[in-house]
Amino acid sequence: MRSIWNGSISFGLVTIPVKTYSATERTSSVSFMRIHEKDGAPIQYRKMCELDGKEVPNEEVGKGYQPPGDDTVVPVTDDELSRLPAPTGKALTILSFVDPSEIDPLQMDKAYYLGPNGASAAKPYALLREALEHHRKVALGKVAMRGRESLAMLRAHDGAIVMHQLLWPDQVRPAPDVVHEEVKLRENEMALAETLMDSLGELDPAELHDDYREAVEELAAAKLEGEEPVAPAPSASDAQVIDLTAALEKSVRAARSGRGEGAESASVTPIRGRTATKKAAEKKPAAGKSTADAPAGKTAAKGGAKKSTTRTAQKSTDGTTEKTARKTTGKTTPRKAAAKKTAAGKPRAKKSG
Repeated sequence: MRSIWNGSISFGLVTIPVKTYSATERTSSVSFMRIHEKDGAPIQYRKMCELDGKEVPNEEVGKGYQPPGDDTVVPVTDDELSRLPAPTGKALTILSFVDPSEIDPLQMDKAYYLGPNGASAAKPYALLREALEHHRKVALGKVAMRGRESLAMLRAHDGAIVMHQLLWPDQVRPAPDVVHEEVKLRENEMALAETLMDSLGELDPAELHDDYREAVEELAAAKLEGEEPVAPAPSASDAQVIDLTAALEKSVRAARSGRGEGAESASVTPIRGRTATKKAAEKKPAAGKSTADAPAGKTAAKGGAKKSTTRTAQKSTDGTTEKTARKTTGKTTPRKAAAKKTAAGKPRAKKSG
């Protein structure tokens, strides 16, 4: 791997010479070139002067700076730029060590691997790497690369130190007002959303690949062979689901099915449904227990028949119902017996003269 920049890390009074290597690869992404459809020849881009309309050779192309909010372009030469002070020079100056959560991902720009440059840099390099990993911190500083000064973040990764160029805070645009009103979410919707998050499981980086790039490569290979490109089958798209809860439940079942789990484990009961089921279970009588409230001694003995006074007969306030129950059992109902006993034990009130 070829280094693209040599510099040093300034860590207090310690200086660590480093080499910089690009940590990302963009050549594998799909890119197209413009061609003339009539003959397939590439189309060239020429540098044209907007004033006289003539093509400008590379040796006559210079730099110009346009101040913000001004249409004036100020010519700037490379000699003038070289005399400008560069506080960080070719050194990455560490300003502080912060928690990784304090870095907004929106500020993340290009990433580079930093390697020790020379035998004398091996030990301080390893010390900084181990300190970052053990302390669970990232280093924040400034670096000048290719004529530009930018923020930089250092972190330990896979036995090396990675430098992320960061955008300046004023380069991050504020979030637009995209949410116009507050939405009230139900408890079961939140529970289903969290269940779906857990059901998706872990992600294997080895399974990630660019499907579009592979399709373009297959298309180009087929045309080179003189074959007719095969159009891929359209993906089956379900109708739009209006019910959010139903959509979440369906997504959970699909995620669990994709992980090879059975259909039973794919069913999800909303919280409201769980509460109703729990209440129904509490009301359900225990196994083997009779639904009748009459005691065992109240059943008729003739012919071995066991007819008990039902709960309806006991709770009914209708005298006809109590009379029917008394004929059926051949005994006085508990309510009548209690009423007679109370009446018998109660002294009669004396009549006033």
